[in-house]
Amino acid sequence: MGKGKYKFDAESLSFNKIEKSFGEKLIGLLPHFLGSLFTGVILVFLFFWVFDSPKELALKRENKQLLSQYKVLSGKVENLDKVLKDLEYRDDNLYRTIFEAEPIPNEVREAGIGGIDRYEDLEGFENSDAVINTAKKIDKIAKKMYIQSKSYDEVLELAKNKEKMLASIPAIMPIDIDDLTRIGSFFGMRFHPILKYMRMHEGLDLTAPRGTNIYAAGNGVVVEVKHSINGYGNSILIDHGYGYKTLYAHMSKIIVKEGQKVNRGTIIGLVGNTGTSTGPHLHYEVHKNDHAINPINFFSNDITPEQYEEMIYKSSHEGGQSID
Repeated sequence: MGKGKYKFDAESLSFNKIEKSFGEKLIGLLPHFLGSLFTGVILVFLFFWVFDSPKELALKRENKQLLSQYKVLSGKVENLDKVLKDLEYRDDNLYRTIFEAEPIPNEVREAGIGGIDRYEDLEGFENSDAVINTAKKIDKIAKKMYIQSKSYDEVLELAKNKEKMLASIPAIMPIDIDDLTRIGSFFGMRFHPILKYMRMHEGLDLTAPRGTNIYAAGNGVVVEVKHSINGYGNSILIDHGYGYKTLYAHMSKIIVKEGQKVNRGTIIGLVGNTGTSTGPHLHYEVHKNDHAINPINFFSNDITPEQYEEMIYKSSHEGGQSID
């Protein structure tokens, strides 16, 4: 007997095969189909849950490579930050010190980057922390580099001004060393030969023959010319800028005029004996911010170290009297 379902017929006392319609057969197969479909879905879900698809594998490899590159980039950024810190240190402690400028405050260099939503577009990704951290470092370095570039612009201007200042500072002796007979009196308390009492001698008495050339000690402008039979006699005052002024007194002849610009080494007059003086010499003073300072501090380039040391010693130990 073939496979199938049979029904007993009592009248014919026989088994008759039950024939199903197509719809009944389809309904009978439906549970098997649904069961197989469900099982297949479960198996597929488990497969993709446990195992990555080729596309996912490729994306994961790409993400891993990107993360590695970010780490390398982050390391390079840190190295750049170290180089920048070295430049900042040199700027504050070398360049700005040389040009007598205040260092840039640390709170200015380390100021944060504005904008709370600045990195909002970088959030929500698997490697967002690494990307945002690197972006912050780069932004901070960019700002520090901008501040440093502005500082270098300022230092450049200071260097230009420094060049002018170095040319203006009274840095040479106003009388040629070969023409100098001696230093008659140094800076400090001295006995005045005519007034007959001790008083502050605010300059140097540089003795030399009458008519010896007198030179401007630095670039500047003649701001005062005086002719007198008393005191400093014939004298001139040069303003060098940057707080420096020099006075030249007891001149026999004044060659420059008030308001005239002079350069270091310009002949401005001749040694004489005018005013309150006991012999031909140049009384020479250097003032910084309207305070007299010892002129020998500016002579080191004109004389030997031994002569300079001797001048320093005599200036601080010699009492004696001045010659004006």
